[in-house]
Amino acid sequence: MSFLLVLAPLAPLAMLFALAWPKVRATVQRLLWAAPLPALLVALLLGHVPPLVADAGGLRLTLLLDAPGALLLGGAALLWGAAGLYARAYLGDQPRFAAWWLLTQSGSLGVFIAGDLGSFYLAFAVASLAGFGLVVQDGTAAAVRAGALYLFLAVLGEIALLLGFALLATAAPGDSIAIADVVPPLATYPGGHITALLLVLGFGLKMGLVPLHVWLPVAHPAAPMPASAVLSGVIVKAGVIGLIRFLPDDGAPAGWGMALTVIGFLTAYWGVAAGLTQRNPKTVLAYSTVSQMGVVGAVLGMGIVLGIADGGLHAAFYALHHMLAKGALFLGVGVALASGRESRRWVLPLALLLALGFGGLPPTGGALAKAAVKDELGAGLAAWCAALSAFGSTLLMLHFVRRVTEAAGEGHAARPAPGLLWPWLGLGGAALLLPWALLPMVGADAGKMWSMAAIAPVLLGAALSWPWMRWADRVPALPEGDLLVLAKRGAAPREALGRAILRFEMLFRPWPAAGLSLLGVVLALIAAMAAARS
Repeated sequence: MSFLLVLAPLAPLAMLFALAWPKVRATVQRLLWAAPLPALLVALLLGHVPPLVADAGGLRLTLLLDAPGALLLGGAALLWGAAGLYARAYLGDQPRFAAWWLLTQSGSLGVFIAGDLGSFYLAFAVASLAGFGLVVQDGTAAAVRAGALYLFLAVLGEIALLLGFALLATAAPGDSIAIADVVPPLATYPGGHITALLLVLGFGLKMGLVPLHVWLPVAHPAAPMPASAVLSGVIVKAGVIGLIRFLPDDGAPAGWGMALTVIGFLTAYWGVAAGLTQRNPKTVLAYSTVSQMGVVGAVLGMGIVLGIADGGLHAAFYALHHMLAKGALFLGVGVALASGRESRRWVLPLALLLALGFGGLPPTGGALAKAAVKDELGAGLAAWCAALSAFGSTLLMLHFVRRVTEAAGEGHAARPAPGLLWPWLGLGGAALLLPWALLPMVGADAGKMWSMAAIAPVLLGAALSWPWMRWADRVPALPEGDLLVLAKRGAAPREALGRAILRFEMLFRPWPAAGLSLLGVVLALIAAMAAARS
């Protein structure tokens, strides 16, 4: 059964290669929704799929499936499938988009089952770099600027991770590059703090932790709707699984748990504050993702501080809900814009439920997600910080509902196409119901979501949303990307990137696999930029 692990990332790659044959190209594009089905099957077989270990050129590569990986792999497969069906109706035949889509999907699924430094880095790099093609798909000036910023920051994140992985490999007691072998010494060896910093930089950039979040609110509005759904729902989770794998509760150097907690809550609050100033509903959703990933960072940080063995599993469950609900809401924006005033029937009821779920409204999947992280965020100062975040999320998501209603109200009433409507309804339904089915897996107490401490932030956020509706248009909107808008400086990032690659090349020599990995990253970067100009 272990061979099934290979199918998760290889099925999208096989369909990518099939695009090269003109006779089957149209069929492949119609079947984008089917590419993640093997990954979904693997996730459902948790506990029945043994690890797969293979020797490749002296490197021992490992694929495995554990509970956090299965949660995120299964959720990612559902989102990729629904968004693939949606993309067909939204974009029609777009072979170039399909190629980027399948390549990004392969990396994003592979990262959840990678069990060693080499395979993890390869999957992470593929998901990061190929995502560039999704951002620039529309070919507008704004999309190209967003793509330049995305690619520049993605490669900087890859460099940080590559150096961090090189330090992990050289500090490991043996020749194994399995994550289970290289991570335990991290907490005690002299370079542990530098390694942890590099890991947090690389994974935090992908998650969107402040101040590394700036690519999210720039890339999401520029990308087509199905691409925004997977960028916000799936791609950021590569950073989540990275922190779960490489900074476990018993493997992080002292102090990094508290650092992650502080960064996480600051990110959660900044995402709310910046998002409340936005007019574009897609930008509001992007800042909401920043905020929610901040909460995940805080959960992982408090799990390290408190020594909670299942902290990674709890964070993965929380991230799973975000993956489904946020991906669905991006699809819902497209349905709303396509249906105009009809969106009041097809979009608003479900969107309102999903939106309030981020604050913790019972009995939504979001309320279960918050109940699952009570061990980490349910007591002391962390509980007050989490309650403030839930209040802010409620206010922000009701602000989103208002913005999407305004945007849809400008169009003519029309029934949305089935290819847009059913993926939206199906994925939204999964965000509401699937957490209930998976709750026993994390052992959370559903009764905790009915406490006044859990409901009060939602009630307060809903109460303040009404006056905010009157004030919102008077507040100047922060520019998309707020702290670091590099999209307007196309040449400077490329020059800085070249200097950074040359500067770090010598540092990677201690780990033989690093040179090949860096070469692959640079070649992928060149190919991506060439494809964008073609």
